[in-house]
Amino acid sequence: MDTLYIGNRLFLNSDQYPDFFAGGILVSGDDGKVTTIFDSPSEVDAYLEYNYAEVYDFGDLVVMPGLIDSHVHINEPGRTEWEGFHTATKAAAAGGFTTICDMPLNSIPPTTTMANLRTKINAARGKIFVDVAFWGGVVPGNSHELRDMIQAGVVGFKCFLCPSGVEEFQHVSEQDLHKALRAMEGSGCVLAFHAEVECSSHNHSHTRSDNPKHYQTFLQARPDQMEADAIKVVARFSQKYDVPCHIVHLSSAQALPTIREARSNGAQLTVETCHHYLSIAAEEIPDAHTEYKCCPPIRGKTNQELLWQAVCDGEIDMVVSDHSPSTATMKLLTTGKDRGNFIKAWGGISSVQFGLPVFWTNCQRYGLEIPDLVRLLCTEPAKMCGLDQVKGRLEVGYDGDICVWDPEDTFTVTHDIIEFQHKANPYMDRKLRGLVHASFIRGCPVYRQSEKFGRPQGNILMKKATRRGIKIRKID
Repeated sequence: MDTLYIGNRLFLNSDQYPDFFAGGILVSGDDGKVTTIFDSPSEVDAYLEYNYAEVYDFGDLVVMPGLIDSHVHINEPGRTEWEGFHTATKAAAAGGFTTICDMPLNSIPPTTTMANLRTKINAARGKIFVDVAFWGGVVPGNSHELRDMIQAGVVGFKCFLCPSGVEEFQHVSEQDLHKALRAMEGSGCVLAFHAEVECSSHNHSHTRSDNPKHYQTFLQARPDQMEADAIKVVARFSQKYDVPCHIVHLSSAQALPTIREARSNGAQLTVETCHHYLSIAAEEIPDAHTEYKCCPPIRGKTNQELLWQAVCDGEIDMVVSDHSPSTATMKLLTTGKDRGNFIKAWGGISSVQFGLPVFWTNCQRYGLEIPDLVRLLCTEPAKMCGLDQVKGRLEVGYDGDICVWDPEDTFTVTHDIIEFQHKANPYMDRKLRGLVHASFIRGCPVYRQSEKFGRPQGNILMKKATRRGIKIRKID
């Protein structure tokens, strides 16, 4: 049957309804699309007098579009013990995210060929609680695969400019980039860069006497210069080719002038940063707590303030989790002489479930409100990934993906509420503001705080280019 969502604080992320209002959203029981917006309680009452629908009344909770995380490492198949589709998508749903985009590395095989893409899709079937789209990967020697993967429907491609940490996903040279960008040119498909390059000070700015359990030892081994130099390379390529380019997980504010200059010269260049860079400063990281390790690294408080300013000024387009889990053993969180060794531990932060409250907890200090949150955690990721014709808004014809939450309520991150596979994360025991009450996918409940989870109802999303733009195919 059709489903009607009513409340006093609807935010549709629509030009037609720019502010919060009381009313209702009707979602079709046939295809899960929004069919009608009722912009007053009286319109809702008039509809219900003559029609039947399943009704959810959320009162004074905020009802808004489901969020989109365009940077999530799921790792299945091959390294499912790090994270799998079932647990990653449950965590996303519990956090108000109704669409996530899976990164192409850390799974075996990586998503670098058509055959490997099919393997990924098959691994996801029947396990996903939210909709999942896929990034492809650019590695040395696979430029001939890219056009077929674009036609198959990947949201874009990711490459590394330095070693990725896994053998099966090699970093690219400038020659590889020329080949890949020539293959992608004119397709409208985005190329995302892990923007670090090895430089003279990389891994040489600490000595044997430096304690590897001190965070500053790791931070000195991964200097700003690695990012700044890499983003100069990205800027140069983004101005040479007709290919949208994207910088993932910007951590260093030193690169912002290069980004500004490239954009002023006409580059199609978007930038993301991550929740951990905006909410944690290097000075706060305790010794031996390798759950804080990631690459690029979390930097100092002064740098963090510059990142926030760039978010407020619109120079950073979106904020994502870069959810990148691994086992406690790989994070060196278990017993042994290397426990807490930042240099040797695997880098990656788990957080897909907590992006909304981590970000919202800090927003008001910087004058950001709910419309800004939706833009940074929903609208812009959808646009960058080419999903904005069906996701990111609650307008007629869009998917009825909904996040319901209380911006005033607080909670503490504890082990028992975490849905992703490995619980270690830098937000443990933190008090956060903004409690998610429910998530709906195309009108169907996927998560409710009181009842937890329904069955997995997510679809696999594959873009398909048409003469009239991009059509999203959904694979059940």
